[in-house]
Amino acid sequence: MAGSGDVHVSGHIDGDCDLEGTVSLAKNGYWNGTIKAGNVVVAGHVEGDIIASGRVEITETARIAGTVAAEAIAVAEGAIVEGVMKTSTQAEPTGFIEKRHED
Repeated sequence: MAGSGDVHVSGHIDGDCDLEGTVSLAKNGYWNGTIKAGNVVVAGHVEGDIIASGRVEITETARIAGTVAAEAIAVAEGAIVEGVMKTSTQAEPTGFIEKRHED
């Protein structure tokens, strides 16, 4: 799959993509292959590499087996990433908001 635009996946995909938009993988979604996109949001299961020119957001329900490479990567507590995470330099710093509270 190649082109521009945003894609939301709630099912099963076998294969690679190269998209300029955002790829969102729902909680019940499964992707076997390489995801290359502008931005990627993962709530489901990925068996393969994720390469984003922008951001990758990994939710608490995500499970990834592969390399994640992006300008910025956000990982929620509970997510499982079995592989390497690589970030590139951002043009400007991204703000961080601490949501955990000290007990």
